[in-house]
Amino acid sequence: MNRYTKIIGLTGSIYVKEYEKIKHHKNKIRELNEDTVAKTFKAGNTEIMVYFEETDTEIFVDDFSDQETILKYLGKKFVG
Repeated sequence: MNRYTKIIGLTGSIYVKEYEKIKHHKNKIRELNEDTVAKTFKAGNTEIMVYFEETDTEIFVDDFSDQETILKYLGKKFVG
Protein backbone atom coordinates (compact mmCIF):
# COMPACT_ATOMS: atom_id res chain seq x y z
CA MET A 1 0.00 0.00 0.00
CA ASN A 2 1.28 3.45 -0.91
CA ARG A 3 1.21 5.88 2.00
CA TYR A 4 1.39 9.61 1.47
CA THR A 5 1.01 12.56 3.84
CA LYS A 6 -0.65 15.88 3.06
CA ILE A 7 0.58 18.53 5.47
CA ILE A 8 -1.70 21.56 5.74
CA GLY A 9 -0.22 24.65 7.38
CA LEU A 10 -0.72 28.39 7.42
CA THR A 11 1.20 28.94 4.18
CA GLY A 12 -0.41 26.13 2.17
CA SER A 13 -0.15 22.39 1.78
CA ILE A 14 2.46 19.90 0.55
CA TYR A 15 2.50 16.18 -0.17
CA VAL A 16 5.33 14.04 1.16
CA LYS A 17 6.26 10.37 1.13
CA GLU A 18 8.65 8.55 3.44
CA TYR A 19 10.93 6.06 1.73
CA GLU A 20 12.29 3.26 3.92
CA LYS A 21 15.99 2.61 3.63
CA ILE A 22 18.41 -0.05 4.82
CA LYS A 23 18.35 -0.56 8.58
CA HIS A 24 21.47 1.49 9.32
CA HIS A 25 20.39 4.51 7.22
CA LYS A 26 17.73 7.08 8.02
CA ASN A 27 14.44 7.05 6.13
CA LYS A 28 14.18 9.67 3.40
CA ILE A 29 11.23 12.04 3.18
CA ARG A 30 10.55 13.51 -0.26
CA GLU A 31 8.15 16.21 -1.37
CA LEU A 32 5.86 15.17 -4.23
CA ASN A 33 3.74 16.93 -6.82
CA GLU A 34 -0.03 16.85 -6.26
CA ASP A 35 -0.62 15.39 -9.74
CA THR A 36 1.62 12.42 -8.95
CA VAL A 37 -0.25 11.65 -5.74
CA ALA A 38 -3.63 12.04 -7.50
CA LYS A 39 -2.56 9.60 -10.22
CA THR A 40 -1.58 6.88 -7.74
CA PHE A 41 -4.69 7.54 -5.63
CA LYS A 42 -6.95 6.98 -8.63
CA ALA A 43 -5.07 3.77 -9.49
CA GLY A 44 -6.01 2.38 -6.07
CA ASN A 45 -4.28 0.84 -3.04
CA THR A 46 -3.29 4.26 -1.65
CA GLU A 47 -3.77 5.86 1.76
CA ILE A 48 -3.27 9.57 2.43
CA MET A 49 -2.89 10.99 5.92
CA VAL A 50 -4.08 14.60 6.09
CA TYR A 51 -2.19 16.37 8.89
CA PHE A 52 -3.20 19.81 10.18
CA GLU A 53 -0.23 21.62 11.73
CA GLU A 54 -2.24 24.19 13.68
CA THR A 55 -4.58 21.77 15.45
CA ASP A 56 -2.21 18.76 15.38
CA THR A 57 -4.95 16.45 14.07
CA GLU A 58 -4.72 13.59 11.58
CA ILE A 59 -7.36 12.25 9.19
CA PHE A 60 -6.87 9.14 7.06
CA VAL A 61 -8.38 9.03 3.55
CA ASP A 62 -8.16 5.99 1.28
CA ASP A 63 -9.80 4.54 -1.84
CA PHE A 64 -12.83 3.38 0.14
CA SER A 65 -13.61 6.76 1.73
CA ASP A 66 -16.82 8.44 0.63
CA GLN A 67 -16.70 11.04 -2.14
CA GLU A 68 -17.55 13.95 0.16
CA THR A 69 -14.57 13.25 2.41
CA ILE A 70 -12.22 12.99 -0.57
CA LEU A 71 -13.50 16.27 -2.03
CA LYS A 72 -13.30 18.04 1.34
CA TYR A 73 -9.73 17.09 2.27
CA LEU A 74 -8.01 16.31 -1.05
CA GLY A 75 -9.83 18.14 -3.84
CA LYS A 76 -11.41 17.52 -7.24
CA LYS A 77 -8.28 15.95 -8.75
CA PHE A 78 -8.66 12.87 -6.53
CA VAL A 79 -12.28 12.03 -7.45
CA GLY A 80 -13.16 9.72 -10.29
